[in-house]
Amino acid sequence: MPARRKASSIPHRARRAHRLKEARIRTSPFLAVSALALAAAPAAAQTIKPGEPPLTAQTSSSGGPLDPVQKLVRFQSADLRIEVLPDSQSIRGVGTLRFVATAPIRTLVIDLDRNLPVSAIAIDGKPLRPGAWSNPEGRMTVQLGKTVRAGGTVTAAITYGGTPHTAVRAPWDGGFVWAKTPQGQPWVATAVQMEGCDLFWPCIDYPTYEPDHVDLHITVPKGLKAISNGVLKGTDTLADGRSTWNWHVTDPTLYGIALNVGPYEVISGDYKSRFGNTIPMFYWYLPGEEAQARGLFAEFAPTLDFFETMIGPYPFGDQKLGVVETPHKGMEHMTVNAYGNKYAKTPWGYDDLFQHEFAHEWFANQLTASNWDDFWLHEGTGTYMQPLYAEWRGGKGDYTAMLLQERIGIRAKSAIVTGKPQSAEEVYEDKNGRGGDIYTKGSWTLHTLRNLIGDKAFFDGLRLAIYGRTDPRPGNFKPLYRSTPEFIAFMEQTSGRKLQWFFDVYLYQAALPELLAERKGDRLTLAWKTPGDRPFPMPVEVQVGDRLVTLAMAGGSDAIDLPAGAHYVVDPWSKILKRSADIDAFQAWRAAQTSR
Repeated sequence: MPARRKASSIPHRARRAHRLKEARIRTSPFLAVSALALAAAPAAAQTIKPGEPPLTAQTSSSGGPLDPVQKLVRFQSADLRIEVLPDSQSIRGVGTLRFVATAPIRTLVIDLDRNLPVSAIAIDGKPLRPGAWSNPEGRMTVQLGKTVRAGGTVTAAITYGGTPHTAVRAPWDGGFVWAKTPQGQPWVATAVQMEGCDLFWPCIDYPTYEPDHVDLHITVPKGLKAISNGVLKGTDTLADGRSTWNWHVTDPTLYGIALNVGPYEVISGDYKSRFGNTIPMFYWYLPGEEAQARGLFAEFAPTLDFFETMIGPYPFGDQKLGVVETPHKGMEHMTVNAYGNKYAKTPWGYDDLFQHEFAHEWFANQLTASNWDDFWLHEGTGTYMQPLYAEWRGGKGDYTAMLLQERIGIRAKSAIVTGKPQSAEEVYEDKNGRGGDIYTKGSWTLHTLRNLIGDKAFFDGLRLAIYGRTDPRPGNFKPLYRSTPEFIAFMEQTSGRKLQWFFDVYLYQAALPELLAERKGDRLTLAWKTPGDRPFPMPVEVQVGDRLVTLAMAGGSDAIDLPAGAHYVVDPWSKILKRSADIDAFQAWRAAQTSR
């Protein structure tokens, strides 16, 4: 998700949703997309206000507690047949989900926004009677009418449709974005990180319930294209001019499944990887933007080379590197990242929004947080990749300058990891700014850690977290779920050092460590002050004239002799994240200016 996040009013979270009356019709859930028939949306053109239809608390909160029955199944695969109807701002679809039972079950519990009424369900090909399922709050209970033994499989074909929730301000507040191109053609996108997959398809909305694969068959009006995740298996043109776009994606993240509909044009090419494989690259953009689009596309190969050089192989090289232009800012939709930065320029020489979202192919789609309490593993690492790329391109000066720019935004009023399960909403809507700090404080934590343990240990630790090994090559790794304690253990393993003290202060506490300096005569004493007086043996560099001295700070304090009248600078290259009275004063001034 883009790092530049502003506070916003979110009215749909503050009121309870009204019930949407379900219209039930008799239809087979196995009808081809060309003949989908649902009591879904009105035929006439309409405009749905942002935030409407309203969501229940259950649907608003992605990654909240699982239902006990959901813990008894593994989500194996999904086949999604979805028709997008821009004129009525509605969808209709059939989601065929396959589960493996890990214990005997007689029910399924599936997440799906109740604004998308279910008209039919078939279990293993047998239609259920009306009343065999209910979905009062967006968590649907389905009575199977039989017992599925442990190790057995069950397939649910769910016919649904209606008016999906419209985003208030995508991507930070999720839903559908119904827009028009400059030429007046429909331009539609989804972004559902905050609210989850159940905003437009039936799923189990929890990070560790990713299916092995998803097939998407997306039907759109004549003249439009449907761009999605994974590999395009073919396009079917229907008799009335509509077309169905068939995609297959392996190991997808749940919120990374995306629909993108518009009159797209495409630039494509191949990247010859330093690991020996060839990666197809695509950029889908709006008509009339070819020159700008080619400029952005030219950044794909060098950005990919940076990641493969510094981190490791692109995780989804057997699918694609895909980017699609969207009417919202951006989002890390696996293999089809959303881009809405309007080809902005930066002083760093590259599009930082494109680079940030692409970083998430490693830090979100390959390494996925096992609970949203560990969201910083996505966003902090993804954000750190921007200054790291600036260093790779232009050197330490650019790296430091970009980090100093990030530093201004750190609020340090909430811990970025609580150690307790959290929903996405709880992380991002924290009133003390945790939703921003998972980006900037997370990035600076990694910067400080790298300076503490050195490049080899740092990057080997990252590779263990991302790939499960330090020698990744295409084909010798699979996507992984990770937690903060696991990340800490990897860094301890590669550095050969105990580091819990480091992460206890930076991740599990809100306030930043403060470095106190006292000069008496020709003696300078430095001491760390931390929340709860926690141990913090962080070494500190001191510049004295043209001499750079490193103080070990083994017990949290240390001292250095200073010549009479000598000028000194503590931490001259800003290698350590610590409290700054200057930044505190600037933030207070800026807040006062904003409130006027």
